[in-house]
Amino acid sequence: MSLALDRAAQDLLFREARTANTFTDEPVTDEQVQAIYDLVKYGPTAFNQTPLRITLVRSPEARERLVAHMAEGNRAKTASAPLVAILSADNEFHEELPHLFPAFPQAKDAFFTERPVRESAAAMNAGLQAAYFIIGVRAAGLAAGPMTGADLEGIRKEFLDDDHTPLMVVNIGRPGPDAWHPRSPRLEFDQVVTTV
Repeated sequence: MSLALDRAAQDLLFREARTANTFTDEPVTDEQVQAIYDLVKYGPTAFNQTPLRITLVRSPEARERLVAHMAEGNRAKTASAPLVAILSADNEFHEELPHLFPAFPQAKDAFFTERPVRESAAAMNAGLQAAYFIIGVRAAGLAAGPMTGADLEGIRKEFLDDDHTPLMVVNIGRPGPDAWHPRSPRLEFDQVVTTV
């Protein structure tokens, strides 16, 4: 069975897409980031809660502060990427629900009055959105280098507030020389899918 996307698009988004470890110095523009967001904002989340928040790290001073929180093996990549995004979950996403989910504006108070419930929902749904974001970066013809090897609590204190939980750091740009590690194996269909 064939997929609706042509082979070239499948390759761009999945088969040939890789986590980049080096980047050229070609800038990533605000227009490119806007186009990525305008595509991926349509990905589904529960109650359309869309808790993902994106902090773009552009200034040299902010980059230096971020690099200090990265694991040793991730520092050079983050220091040299044209653009770095901190992806976080907004634990107060429920405040937007009357606007974002007009079919049931009471969802805010019916399901999300308790902070632990919001944190769990925000983490799950922002994680989904982070995956869409990475695919959007690929759709823009750029490479993404998503990383969780960092002091995420330190990043929260440095760049966010108590209402936001950092999920990952994503380096973004055109791949540079020797950008790829060898591709690691993947599980086969019958190792993953069970029919009951």
